[in-house]
Amino acid sequence: MIATRTYGAAVDGAYLALTTVRGEPVARLSLHSAFDRLDARDETIELDVRENGDTIEVARSSTAWERAGLTIVCADDHLELRAHVAGRGVLTDVHLLGGRAAAPGSTGFMPSATAAARLFTPNPGDPGKLALSAGESAAIGVSGDGLPGRGHWFFTPSPLFFALDDLGIGLVAPVEELRFVEVEYRGGDRAFHLVLSYDGHTRVDGELHAPAVFLRPGVADPYEGIRRHRDDLEPPARPAVEAPWWREPIFCGWGAQCHLASRRGTGGPAEATQANYDSFLAALAEHGVVPGTIVIDDKWQDAYGTNEPDLRKWPDLKRWIADRHRQGQRVLLWWKAWDPEGLDPALCIRAADGRAVAVDPTNPRTRDLLRESMQRLLSPGGLDADGLKVDFTARTPSGASLELHGDNWGIALLHELLSVVYAGAKEAKTDALVITQTPHPGFVDVADMIRLNDMLRIDDGTPYPAVVPQMVHRAGVASAACPELLIDTDDWTIPDKETWREYAELKPALGVPSLYYATHLDLTGEALDDDDYALLARTWAEWRSR
Repeated sequence: MIATRTYGAAVDGAYLALTTVRGEPVARLSLHSAFDRLDARDETIELDVRENGDTIEVARSSTAWERAGLTIVCADDHLELRAHVAGRGVLTDVHLLGGRAAAPGSTGFMPSATAAARLFTPNPGDPGKLALSAGESAAIGVSGDGLPGRGHWFFTPSPLFFALDDLGIGLVAPVEELRFVEVEYRGGDRAFHLVLSYDGHTRVDGELHAPAVFLRPGVADPYEGIRRHRDDLEPPARPAVEAPWWREPIFCGWGAQCHLASRRGTGGPAEATQANYDSFLAALAEHGVVPGTIVIDDKWQDAYGTNEPDLRKWPDLKRWIADRHRQGQRVLLWWKAWDPEGLDPALCIRAADGRAVAVDPTNPRTRDLLRESMQRLLSPGGLDADGLKVDFTARTPSGASLELHGDNWGIALLHELLSVVYAGAKEAKTDALVITQTPHPGFVDVADMIRLNDMLRIDDGTPYPAVVPQMVHRAGVASAACPELLIDTDDWTIPDKETWREYAELKPALGVPSLYYATHLDLTGEALDDDDYALLARTWAEWRSR
């Protein structure tokens, strides 16, 4: 029995029984793990468990690896589980806190056990389900969209942290070692384990350690759990430089574009025009609402991969930006991550038939292209825009058959893409503002502001769930995980004006107020009236006075 000031732990066959200091059960942690290969599933023939003070060593006889095992260090307020294998093979899925037994006795998959009632995730899929049961599943990663079962795209990635009642569970590793697309908490019948999807893009030749699993009992507040998880990670350093204008209220034209599209029978991207943005901003100014930062949203460019202005929509974007600068405003350009539109497939991650799937940041030629693009968009000699709103990070590629120049993958590959873009943006303009939706502590060196992202999954249809609780939750996650970054409160899409007003009142308490509408909401067509513009003027003044 190992006893600390916060928990007790004792080996119980193929499990580690975790209890409170009073002996109440918290979980039974499976000592199994499994590192599946492209050519073989990993099964355990035998476990050899040995205790040495506050450390437990588990040697595992594996059907897929020369050596395999697990080390558990019982620290004062947490446990550190580090699973490893040695040999050769290409990883597909890695199972932690559970694995397959193939020996006399119980066979099959052996997950960990829990009597917890609640599962907390910093990145829920359904906006209407902030509270999950411990028997459900949840995914955190960099791949998702509006299709069935893939709706966990609001933060990509969020902190790799879950909580079962008051037991915090976090994955701890440097961001360059997060070479999996997502981690899934896989719930079951009073059971759970974690699955890391490596997608067949990590080759083992020697020894490989999975990210450590930190389990911290007794953390009743999950946001405090995220703060402690951040401390475990030791986030990368970032310059302590924040331009004052970054805190100015934001107008992003996407909601106004969508309103026009609903009236005209077009699509939101078709309405990203110079004439429309002049109209949007004039309507706001007429009512005394003047944003400090303007985001030109999807699709100002002729192609997502090349990011040259569409001259039919923006005849002179450079002059337009200069005019806004003379009025004391800044302009950000919406930038779609991963999209290869207009690029040579040789610069891209490719499907098995050679077609371009995504921009390839592991290719030196592609990195040069991205840096050149940042110069054209942001430098005084180019368009002289003031930064980027980065979107669609959830389109990080996934698939064992995809081909790329280098060998990076998953979360680490997204970080590599953003590293190139962020460095290029800062080289072009030192105070460029880069907004992302990546509140993982390992991404604080590639972002300046975290966007809370869309309020709803509108593909789900009505009735729409409550907006404010979800946005408060996301702001809590972002501020706990990345306190050095600002928060963009977002504004799309709002289900009705009553909800819009409720959220507008709250925004100054959460972060930088963001407005997506100029005259009407898009879903309901409700018009903004004098009281609504007065609310904006008042809440923006409140924020500016902070």
